[in-house]
Amino acid sequence: MKISGKIAKLNPFFVGFVVFVFVALFDFAGLFEDLERKSYDSRVNFALPYRSACDDIVFIMVDQESINRAAEDFGWVSWPWPRSAYGKIYEYLDASGAASCTLDILFSEVSSFGQADDEAFAESLRSGRNTLSLMAEYWDDVTDASRLLRPVEVIRNSVDYLGNSTSIKDSDDVIRRTRVVDNVDGTELISMGFAPVLAEAGDSRGDRLKGLPFLEDGTLKLNFKGSIDYYIHYSAYEVLKSISALENPSALSSDDPFLPGGDRFVGPECFAGAHVFVIYYAPGLFDICATPVSKVYPGAGVSITTLDNFLTDSFIRTVPAWLDHLILLAVCLLGACISYCSLRQKTFFRSVVCSAICFAGGLGVVWAANLLLFVLRYDARFVPLVAGFVFAYLFNVTKDYIVEGKQKRFIKNAFRQYLSPEVINQLIANPEQLALGGTRRNITIFFSDVQDFTSLGEKLSPEDLTEVLNLYLSELSSIIMENGGTIDKYEGDAIVAFWNAPLDVERHSAVALETAVKCQEKLAELAPVFEQKAGRPMWTRIGINTGSAVVGNMGSQHRFDYTMFGDNVNLASRLEGLNKQFGTYILCSESTMMQALECGCTLYFRELGNVIVAGKTEAVRVFEPMSPETAAARQDTLRAFDAGLQLFYKGMTEDAEKVFAAIKDDAPAAKYARKCRSLIQSGASENGRQGIWVADSK
Repeated sequence: MKISGKIAKLNPFFVGFVVFVFVALFDFAGLFEDLERKSYDSRVNFALPYRSACDDIVFIMVDQESINRAAEDFGWVSWPWPRSAYGKIYEYLDASGAASCTLDILFSEVSSFGQADDEAFAESLRSGRNTLSLMAEYWDDVTDASRLLRPVEVIRNSVDYLGNSTSIKDSDDVIRRTRVVDNVDGTELISMGFAPVLAEAGDSRGDRLKGLPFLEDGTLKLNFKGSIDYYIHYSAYEVLKSISALENPSALSSDDPFLPGGDRFVGPECFAGAHVFVIYYAPGLFDICATPVSKVYPGAGVSITTLDNFLTDSFIRTVPAWLDHLILLAVCLLGACISYCSLRQKTFFRSVVCSAICFAGGLGVVWAANLLLFVLRYDARFVPLVAGFVFAYLFNVTKDYIVEGKQKRFIKNAFRQYLSPEVINQLIANPEQLALGGTRRNITIFFSDVQDFTSLGEKLSPEDLTEVLNLYLSELSSIIMENGGTIDKYEGDAIVAFWNAPLDVERHSAVALETAVKCQEKLAELAPVFEQKAGRPMWTRIGINTGSAVVGNMGSQHRFDYTMFGDNVNLASRLEGLNKQFGTYILCSESTMMQALECGCTLYFRELGNVIVAGKTEAVRVFEPMSPETAAARQDTLRAFDAGLQLFYKGMTEDAEKVFAAIKDDAPAAKYARKCRSLIQSGASENGRQGIWVADSK
């Protein structure tokens, strides 16, 4: 109580500060990193409607339509195209006054059209006067400079600049950042996204990079604008067709410049002053990478985004660490204070309503402010803020939880999983009835297990099996708890329950038997549902025994279960398994039947025999309970079975076998007929003990 009192008096500002310290330490240790990345990606996508692509960037795409139509119109029936085609495109861009032409294509091997094709391409590059020519190089091993892939020598010597198309991936393989320069064994590799503007900067390169929001590792956070289709783009076929049309101006309409066949004419004015990328865009040709905006983002889009961010000065800026921590402290204090205020309400209802409103409102403010900052291109860490707010809020709620109503909440939490609400309410009203530890009580024990569940599991997928099992367990558990039973545990498809603990249950043996019958009736009612979901009905075998057992909270100081143990518990389990040998679905012991009849149970009980169950040496009489209606409908069979059983008890095995064989449609009778034939053939009574059935399995 002294500790609870001290906790209750904790100042909310102190609570907020303590939570801030712990959350900051967790953040420093990297515990929020994975969630923070996912949060960052969601903010990138949220901000996309507020982003616009740079109009000074254009890309020409070698898409599937270009490949197909070029084969028809230009006679390039094989892929790849001759490199002279890219030379024509570059010459056209140069004549159009494009600022740069970046060929994001690796020409690392000699052209399939021969050396002359490479020479022609190189000559086109050398002829450039207005447009800077750039080409891709790729470094595919960060530890080995020899793995640097570059264009063939004749092309490499003709291009103005090479750009590194290698992207920086975070640990989850998503590209969120870029780097200006990489150095590999003294070789300087300029990122392809920066190459168009840094290629001719020379000594002034540093001045061009001033003011960029570099992170500590020298990288920059990319500000994606969405799909690269948002940038101005044309197909390579349209460009090549336009070039051919300009060589024959009469083919163009003077009023409406379209190519023959209605294709769009791409005139020189489309590229004047623009930075142009030539990229592969056909399925299977371009490299695919994951970015915050798409898991199948073209690799060239990273370079395009980098150049866009540089030209528009729109890289994402990271909030300084000191400001991040200051915001975190404010949020932790906010969470602690609003929870403190909501818990000071006079009534429980007002406290709950105020608490919900304050929690949702406070979290909404944190979320909205963080999104606003990101729209303005400032990245403040989000997950630590949510963690700080929630932890600070929950600390005060938990503190109140500890101080107020401790005993009632203990009872509810301890028993709500396996007691009916009515029983829980009785325990709350009379907590002295609940004693920690074990007590010996006379209880009725219930064990159930689904017939052929293993074979069912082999036929169904894990998802379908889970759905079927949850439906089965829910239906039977509801019946048990509605009838005052205590759910002990679930063991796969098995349900273990008992009656008359922790509270007294009148007629517990009768109630348990009636519950078992109701369970079977419910399964029969749901047979069409299980037929549809599982391919067959669900039947369960139930064993019931009444007797003395130890019940109570068993376990360790840190974890315990309200459970039972004892010899009578084991017998109930064996009776459940014994159903297999008799072909029945409910079996009970003689003690259960006798106590049930004494308290007015109306069920009919068919005696099935004297049985020595597995692990026992003494025989017990077992019975099959059934509803009076079922018994009335089967009275002739039940009467004949009882006659056969009496013969079996007297050792008149041959006579008993004839009686049982006459009613072999009855499952227990068929089992007894088989047992009698086995005894007759062996010439001995069961285990030398007349009239006793010895169980051969659990």
